Amino acid sequence: MRLRRATSLAAALFALGFGQELWWRYVPEYLRSLGASAFAVGVFGTLRDLLDAAYAYPGGIASDRLGTRRALVLFGSLTVAGYAVYALGGSVVAIFAGLLLVMAWPSLGLPATFAVIGEELQGASRIRGFTAQAVVKRIPILIAPPLGGLLLERRGFAGGMHLGFVISILIAIPTLVFLSRALKTEDAAPPPPRPGGAAPRLHSSLRQLLIADCLVRLCEGLPDVFLVVWALEVVKVTPVQFGFLTSILMGTAILSYAPAAALAGRVEKKPFVLLTYVFFTAFPLAVVLSRSFAGLAAAYCVGGLREIGEPARKALIVDLADARARGRTVGLYYGIRGFAVAGAAAIGGALWTVRPSLTFTVAAALGLAGTAWAAMFLPSRPRTEEVVA
Repeated sequence: MRLRRATSLAAALFALGFGQELWWRYVPEYLRSLGASAFAVGVFGTLRDLLDAAYAYPGGIASDRLGTRRALVLFGSLTVAGYAVYALGGSVVAIFAGLLLVMAWPSLGLPATFAVIGEELQGASRIRGFTAQAVVKRIPILIAPPLGGLLLERRGFAGGMHLGFVISILIAIPTLVFLSRALKTEDAAPPPPRPGGAAPRLHSSLRQLLIADCLVRLCEGLPDVFLVVWALEVVKVTPVQFGFLTSILMGTAILSYAPAAALAGRVEKKPFVLLTYVFFTAFPLAVVLSRSFAGLAAAYCVGGLREIGEPARKALIVDLADARARGRTVGLYYGIRGFAVAGAAAIGGALWTVRPSLTFTVAAALGLAGTAWAAMFLPSRPRTEEVVA
């Protein structure tokens, strides 16, 4: 990957991620402070997941047809507009409406990021590329949430969230200007058309990975928006403490990436995929058993280890994608997965109204099912020549 292209994308991922992570993980509790019910919070999570799914394939098409620079600057601009809706609003309706725009950068831009790494790197280098991408995206999650929690404690939930929205806008605008200028030469000429306008077909092994991934992401999605609610309302930690829990999770994830990626580049990817699924399954159980900050800290270490096989899993997706349409293939994969799990947060909200702990135990059962599916049906060494468009 050209150094300028890589560093520009990394800088944009870091800056935009830092601005959003100041407040993003507190949105469910912010909705509660605005009067939203637990079910409404679940619906918010479901809408987020639906948008994540709906945006994935169009994002892949845009990446293939417009080029990385045009696509990413467009998606980033839409997200900034969403921040403005949040900053100018202050109601449950504004939070739901703004989400339509806020999700543009992380969801529409995902296939473009995958395509860049897939085109420029091969073999073990591809895993290292995804490792670097993952670390750059997660460092802001390591440092921003505690700062966001401090804003909330000092200015109150409404005032702290509003200030966070404004900070996100002030960071994002110059970042997008920088990204557009840094990548300008890439799109100086119109990008060559990609063959085949129809949706690509998925490799048989990629379909097995997708089924397992859907089950495991249901495990993640059921309790996801309720993690902050559990921590603040059940365990009674402070917003700053919750921010540190997020830092513990991301710090553990970052520390796990390099050794796991190094090993995965030398041996099969499947064991690392299975290992990450095991930790996905264990995390909700660890959270629901926690009744103190120390207990939650241990649980969030388990949560951080969910990322141990993520570079290998992403590299496997790209390995099995049609090289002539990587953006569309990745978009199709994440679109299907997104729609399959889109109702998870609403289901989690319904389970929460019955008994909060039920949300977490059902999630763990789904994670166990996904892990078992991958163990039984995902080949250890998939044959990439089976890929067809």
